Amino acid sequence: MISSIVLAAGESRRMGQTKQLLAWEGKTILRQVLENLLHSRLDEVILVLGHEAERILKMVDTRKIKVVINKNYRKGMITSIQEGLTALHEQTEAFFIVLADQPGIGPEVFDLLIGEFKRATPQKNIVLPTYRGRRGHPALFSVKYREEALRLKGDVGFRQILQEHPEDILAVEMDSDSVLQDIDTPDDYRKQLGAKPPGETHDLD
Repeated sequence: MISSIVLAAGESRRMGQTKQLLAWEGKTILRQVLENLLHSRLDEVILVLGHEAERILKMVDTRKIKVVINKNYRKGMITSIQEGLTALHEQTEAFFIVLADQPGIGPEVFDLLIGEFKRATPQKNIVLPTYRGRRGHPALFSVKYREEALRLKGDVGFRQILQEHPEDILAVEMDSDSVLQDIDTPDDYRKQLGAKPPGETHDLD
């Protein structure tokens, strides 16, 4: 069983507004991310919310996903990852760490990485997508790293695990730079969307 933990608890300070709710091809960024996951081979999607959780929940179809609220989201991304880890299904063998601001990563990327993981494990237990040698997202980790991740302190994310276990990493070169593209600022948003200045959408039908 392969799970995913979607990190959508942040305050979007660099964007200046809740970027999860920005318009993206008639949807929102977050909805597109969730649809990409639900159309992949993933068995479980866990959505971690924090900032403006109630507002976001009103605009997300949660029937096929598991929602976790991180009350400590201001203490850093690792707290959201850890909340997601505690919610993993007991049969999970591996989990993705998914950023909620990468709507351009389609289901085929997740499926490819899942396939590579299944072929590589147990020799390799971390799968990272790369583009022209640069590491990107989403990263896929064996559940063997769950307990180690739950012990992490500070806003280090999973960088510490990657640094401490380089021999366990399988890098998979992708044919698209989508794995490098996230949306942190209004300029990022305009470049990716080719649209007008950021505006939120409430049309989720």
